[in-house]
Amino acid sequence: MDALEEESFALSFSSASDAEFDAVVGYLEDIIMDDEFQLLQRNFMDKYYLEFEDTEENKLTYTPIFNEYISLVEKYIEEQLLERIPGFNMAAFTTTLEKEGRGLDLSSGLVVTSLCKSSSVPASPNNLRH
Repeated sequence: MDALEEESFALSFSSASDAEFDAVVGYLEDIIMDDEFQLLQRNFMDKYYLEFEDTEENKLTYTPIFNEYISLVEKYIEEQLLERIPGFNMAAFTTTLEKEGRGLDLSSGLVVTSLCKSSSVPASPNNLRH
């Protein structure tokens, strides 16, 4: 069996849900690496970086900022997925993932940058409690 036949054979065993999942993940990767998404994050950081201090203590003001960020990013990503996949439904996609026991963790590809301009130490997961 040559390489092309082996690839076709392997593809024939992947389910439609696997193909859909792979397509959505591919689009998600494209979206978060895009300059427009990077600009969205940069603008958000520029808006709020003065609110943060280089301490272990979390302030109450961090919660609404965090919630605004999550809302902004979720809305942007869902809009971008709808442009790429007409009829895409994020709720249905996440429900399918849960039913199949799958998860989607994009955090391994994300870089967290300290919001404190004076800090020379990059942010770590320990510093990002909310």
